[in-house]
Amino acid sequence: MAALGDVELCSGGSKSVLSPTNLSGDWKRPQFGTRYLTDPSRVFQHNAWDNVEWTEQQEETAKQKVLENSQPLPPEEQAEDYESCANEYWNDFYKIHENRFFKDRHWLFTEFPELAPKQAQCSHTTENCPQQDCSGLLTGTQVQCQGGRSLPKTFIHCHPVRCQSNCEQSSSDCASMNLNSSDFPGSSATFRILEVGCGVGNTVFPILKTNTDPGLFVYCCDFSTTAVELVKANEEYNPTRCLAFVHDLCDEAARFPMPKESLDIIVLIFVLSAVHPDKMQKSISRLCELLKPGGMIMLRDYGRYDMAQLRFKKGRCLSDNFYVRGDGTRVYFFTQDELDAIFTSAGLEKVQNLVDRRLQVNRGKQLTMYRVWIQCKYSKPSPLNN
Repeated sequence: MAALGDVELCSGGSKSVLSPTNLSGDWKRPQFGTRYLTDPSRVFQHNAWDNVEWTEQQEETAKQKVLENSQPLPPEEQAEDYESCANEYWNDFYKIHENRFFKDRHWLFTEFPELAPKQAQCSHTTENCPQQDCSGLLTGTQVQCQGGRSLPKTFIHCHPVRCQSNCEQSSSDCASMNLNSSDFPGSSATFRILEVGCGVGNTVFPILKTNTDPGLFVYCCDFSTTAVELVKANEEYNPTRCLAFVHDLCDEAARFPMPKESLDIIVLIFVLSAVHPDKMQKSISRLCELLKPGGMIMLRDYGRYDMAQLRFKKGRCLSDNFYVRGDGTRVYFFTQDELDAIFTSAGLEKVQNLVDRRLQVNRGKQLTMYRVWIQCKYSKPSPLNN
């Protein structure tokens, strides 16, 4: 269940693309937030501008537009139909578009370097580092050794790292400490990632191609049976490194194929916005149970007053800031505070919560489009940090 805004995200911005071949060297594409429009007369010189400040008039106009398109609300039974038939709408979407709609999300590795095997010099000092010979991978909010044991945040000078050197505790001991069972797909892996709402694999396959760590195992699930079938049919799908499965995030009785406290990272890219607002909190709380102490949830999703929200016509709003598209799929537009409340109520700690305000430009048609996305990273506290 990949949200439709994903293609809008990929279609704008810099044309330079990060590929696995340049991961060993300097990043070829800068992170979002590095190109500023200081001279309005130059607006059509690039495809996108970062961190664009809105004027008070722009924000007031956006609020008025949302107020106008929020009425009238549809009959309650119609809104319930969109909820009960959500699976059918997403299956129809993927049957029509298959794998032709979205582009691979190579921008992931600039915004979420934790997903890429980028080696970084250890930020520990010889006085406070328990591993004297430590090289790492950017991953979370504390040091995590290869065996899976989390070390206190006090050992960290700047960026978190995943230690590649020897650990005081063996991998088998760490596994018995964190996992409820040793017999599950990916049980032998030392680093596990789950993507929720994988669609046709535009996140999973770039991760698998880019991160060649032999200890990596990636899980991916989607609400749509058709989407999961397309992932498995892809020639790059490797069941020894990846498991794709159908899962309804809102179904409290649905089981995951991995035990609690077994995942290092959970990724949600334009996915939570497709969930009914009343079910978001419980969905995130269940996902948090799968994280190891020190594990992290990474999210990128729609922000309030994004262009997509302002474009909705009257009659498409189901409830406050929650809309239905013409194909029956739905979308919510968040504020930072709303997402912070959801994650902290699930017991997570904020690492990052920022708004990405972008001005996308169609130079051919001389059009400007204001996008608003929210990017978050929240970690599960480690007992060693208490």
